[in-house]
Amino acid sequence: MALFAFGSLVFFLTWWATGRLCTPGSRLSLLDYPNARSLHEVPTPRTGGLAIVASVTFVVVLAALCEVPAKEWWLGGGSTLSTPGPWIQGMTLLLALVSFWDDRGGLPVTLRLGIQLVAVVALVSVTGMTLSSIDLPSVGAVRLGIAAVPVTVLFVLWMTNLYNFMDGMDGFAGGMTVIGFGAIAYFAWKGQHAFIFTLSLVISMGAAGFLLYNLPPARIFMGDVGSIPLGFLSGALIVLGVHDGVFDIWIPLLVFSPFVLDATVTVLRRVFRGERIWEAHRTHYYQRLVLYGWGHRKTLGVEYALMVLCVVAALLYQSMTDTGRVALLAIWLLGFAGLAVGVGLMERRAMRPGCTNEG
Repeated sequence: MALFAFGSLVFFLTWWATGRLCTPGSRLSLLDYPNARSLHEVPTPRTGGLAIVASVTFVVVLAALCEVPAKEWWLGGGSTLSTPGPWIQGMTLLLALVSFWDDRGGLPVTLRLGIQLVAVVALVSVTGMTLSSIDLPSVGAVRLGIAAVPVTVLFVLWMTNLYNFMDGMDGFAGGMTVIGFGAIAYFAWKGQHAFIFTLSLVISMGAAGFLLYNLPPARIFMGDVGSIPLGFLSGALIVLGVHDGVFDIWIPLLVFSPFVLDATVTVLRRVFRGERIWEAHRTHYYQRLVLYGWGHRKTLGVEYALMVLCVVAALLYQSMTDTGRVALLAIWLLGFAGLAVGVGLMERRAMRPGCTNEG
């Protein structure tokens, strides 16, 4: 009952705060002006992430103060070292502050990445949260040994930035947050990890409040102040869940795979082409579908269906034998490869003389 109240509170607070940020003349309403790489056509506020971060932080602290077993869940349950909860929240606020500064006037990419690296290294060093091994179905746990810390740092750093890369279409990052963190909350509930469950549930509900203003045509964007902290939280909670034995790494990767695979493949393609990966572009698969002619609503509907399908795949994976898990992962990878090839074929067809991209 208490969690229902906290979830409702964060939903209402985020909805209310996002509405205030949409108001013309708001001091915190920084405008995102369209350019050659944008998918939007009119200047739109880009500080909606402030509403999410502020509301989630307030409700999580309130829950820690009000709940009877506050210390147990706030300190992270099964974590072997002391305080993952405050450290995760503290580093999230640091990244939100830096990202808001970046939204206001722009910061050098080296400074942004440097601060992100410091935040991730501090979290891993103080809490002891690492991906010490990777479970491979039919093979077993592959221990990372001395590579555990750098692999963990790179993983969280990548999750932090891929969320930012994928925040380029109305309702996309907000929907992934609602569905993805909602799924992580479910797996944490099954695994009896109160901290991951509570924080993931509150994030999901907060994003739902923001999403009411972010669905196409969006009245406000999340901005770096929202996408960077949410990416960091996704990486941190995944690592904590794997570290504490709540789930193995493949479950959250399946859940967030519409973001993970699109961002990873797109960045690798740009690296091979010699492009500057930190510069804005419109070559992610979801952007290419919008430009192909599907528009925001149709593309978003397909992406939401894909997100739900990936959550179902994660649920199936958890209950399968090793043989079934290998088959599911193979089908999953082949399915995404097929989708990537399909987008390319659609684009080539649209470029042929006499062809249209309608429908």
